[in-house]
Amino acid sequence: MTRLFPTPRTICAVLACGAALTHTVLHAAPSAPPAAPVRPATDTYFGTTVTDSYRWMEELSSPEVQRWARGQADHARAVLDAIPGRAPLLARIAELESGDAARVTSVQALPGGLVFYEKRGAADDQFKLYVRRGWRGAERLLVDPEALAKAKGEPFAINTFAASPDGRYLAYGLSEGGSEEAVIHLVDVASGRELMQPVDRAHYSGITWMPDASGFFYWRQRALPAGAPETGKYQYQTTYFHRVRGKGPDQAILRAGTKDHLDIAPAEFPYVAPVPGTPWTIAIPGNGVQNEITAYVAPTARVLDPKLKWRKLFDRADAVTGLAIHGDKLYLLTHKDALRYKVVVTSLAHPDLEQAHVVVAPGREVVTDMQPAKDALYVTARDGTQGRLYRVGYQDDAQPQAVALPAQGSVSIADADPRLPGVLVDIGSWTHDNAFFAPDPKTGAWVDTGLQPLGRYGAPDSIESKEVLVRSWDNVEVPLSIVYPKGMKLDGDNPTWLYGYGAYGITDDPVYLSRFLAWYERGGVRATCHVRGGGAYGEDWHLAGKQDMKPNTWKDAIACAEYLVRKGYTNPTKLAINGGSAGGILVGRAMTARPDLFAAAVPEVGVLNALRSETSANGVPNIPEFGTVKDHRQFDGLLEMDAYHHVEDGVKYPATLLLTGINDPRVPPWESFKMAARLQAASASGRPVLLRVDYAAGHGIGSTKRQRQEQVADIWSFMLWQFGEPGFQPPAAADAAASGASR
Repeated sequence: MTRLFPTPRTICAVLACGAALTHTVLHAAPSAPPAAPVRPATDTYFGTTVTDSYRWMEELSSPEVQRWARGQADHARAVLDAIPGRAPLLARIAELESGDAARVTSVQALPGGLVFYEKRGAADDQFKLYVRRGWRGAERLLVDPEALAKAKGEPFAINTFAASPDGRYLAYGLSEGGSEEAVIHLVDVASGRELMQPVDRAHYSGITWMPDASGFFYWRQRALPAGAPETGKYQYQTTYFHRVRGKGPDQAILRAGTKDHLDIAPAEFPYVAPVPGTPWTIAIPGNGVQNEITAYVAPTARVLDPKLKWRKLFDRADAVTGLAIHGDKLYLLTHKDALRYKVVVTSLAHPDLEQAHVVVAPGREVVTDMQPAKDALYVTARDGTQGRLYRVGYQDDAQPQAVALPAQGSVSIADADPRLPGVLVDIGSWTHDNAFFAPDPKTGAWVDTGLQPLGRYGAPDSIESKEVLVRSWDNVEVPLSIVYPKGMKLDGDNPTWLYGYGAYGITDDPVYLSRFLAWYERGGVRATCHVRGGGAYGEDWHLAGKQDMKPNTWKDAIACAEYLVRKGYTNPTKLAINGGSAGGILVGRAMTARPDLFAAAVPEVGVLNALRSETSANGVPNIPEFGTVKDHRQFDGLLEMDAYHHVEDGVKYPATLLLTGINDPRVPPWESFKMAARLQAASASGRPVLLRVDYAAGHGIGSTKRQRQEQVADIWSFMLWQFGEPGFQPPAAADAAASGASR
């Protein structure tokens, strides 16, 4: 799933359309995928018996499962490759992305001018790690995953990094094949020399440095004994400290499942981080994907003391999702009595949240983040899809001051350091490339850092966007963002790709990628529905699509789909619904609740069998968001959001393309396997159900540029095929359609 644990915050009017019948033959697949035997398994929860026809597929190591999956993957590959328009579409996507001078992410700027960042150049297939002095200084390559990929035949990816405070050392995590199974490395920045034996089992680990650069903290999973259930993977983890100089094993600092230093449950994540610019270190026992945190503090000078006892600052009941420290001031981002969040300040030495002073009051805008800089606390907020930035001085009576930004769009703090004034902001848009802006140290005026250059196709004048509000099933207004070609006619005949997510309180901020032009050039509409379960309107919006309230998520998506049809953007024969990871719940339940509304459904690495997710390694950390079968009410919610168990025999389901990566650590591939098998057996529409399996990928994190291009070409070609678009009809389907028309 997209998130694992929350580090402190630093995603009905029914219209009939008879035209659907004219495309029935056109959607037939050229051949049949391998059939899956039905072997029912039954479970009873609180008096409800649930039958699972394909439970046997959960044994991914089974030769039978592997043969079936390979057969499905080969079939999907053959069908997708047979779509005539796929190859030229892929070529166009590659051409557009070759116009990107670079794509930059994960920036860390240090006092003294060193800037570390990940960049994928125009000719690169993967993000590489660079350093430069100053925003526009000459860059130097530090870590090249492509070199490893060429040597070992599998894609590698950087999944985390942190430079030491003095810029002398660099610790980073590297994973293989999309697995996200990080191996931590340490190198000397000047020479590139490896300084330690790499550390494995550091999946999702944070890396945080001591202020004096003497070493860093990371957490590590225990080695599970043979035959141990995979649900134990993220339990009893340990935070270690690695000394840059010296010998001996890394020192254990905090162990989950103990009360030696603080109370931390077995399934919690032991996060330890010295706070830059202060004498303090923070410890956070992260509760899976829960946004609300418990925090402890200790003097950094004593953090390596085996007898140290941490002091609690607050717990999850205080609804705090982020913190910052300046002197004795403890700033907190919280949604307690403020569902769109607020910022309060209290004493670090004697925290009293009941009497905390409100620094940024709750209002219409959703307060999204806060980061401390040397000169002030910087706070981001969001009004719809438009971002805002505020500056709050550290004096006692400081009021938030709106900061004039150099561009409009989504706004996020890309980097902040309490030792440096100002912050680096990333401003995004639906219609052009994002850019990184920083204040000029002399004038304070915003300057484009040049880190993210404008690509050749980075600001097309051929598209535009629109923000609307759609009334959902219960009359609640849901935001919908629509991007489309300029001059497009609202004649109900435009290919439309509807995307949604709706989990963890995460928002879908405006984003533009040059490859999207390949969709818009074909008259395509791209719509993003900001459904409940996400964070469009703060915590209230999140809670309204969480656990037993999850039906609002797909009902909001259905309402947005109906709006697009009603307003003439498209019709059900030209409409596809798409979402990934937790967004698979949205896709799976929208297509099972309203199969008549969509021509195609595309769940990517989707949560489609929520009732069984808890049996997987990553299912345990996700209980706070989706629930557990051990609670009656939460079981009811899980069953309701489970698309696999809502597939019914004889229903005419949309054409479906399910995508998964065999090394996915977040959503097990068997969720897509089971859904594909069930749909293939049950659907009466005659439309294809394809299972696309990438055997060199996982959840998508770390996938190469080429892998992403291939995937997007498959998805769009599949959609356009099912929409009946000329140039995307396989010969057999086109001949059959012509024959049907002649009759």
